[in-house]
Amino acid sequence: MSIEVRIPTILRTYTDGAKAVDGTGDTIAALFADLETRHAGIQERLIDPAKDNQLRRFVNVYLNDEDVRFLDGISTKLADGDTVTILPAVAGGALEAHTA
Repeated sequence: MSIEVRIPTILRTYTDGAKAVDGTGDTIAALFADLETRHAGIQERLIDPAKDNQLRRFVNVYLNDEDVRFLDGISTKLADGDTVTILPAVAGGALEAHTA
């Protein structure tokens, strides 16, 4: 089984700069474990052991454009040919001050 994993810029140091890598696994958790075998350190950036090995708060993961948090989280099932996209959450900014 082959799953394409799209890697955000901030995590490409773990994939030698690759924008996408292939992985295997029947769930998101198994896929991340597989990625860790070839890209040491990446799993720690995605999974929070202090939160029962769930996705880190500021990491979004999409399976074929569906947010896995609305599916089965890291237990979401995968199939051959699926695409998983990892995106860091974006927050912050400032309101622009308006003058009269």
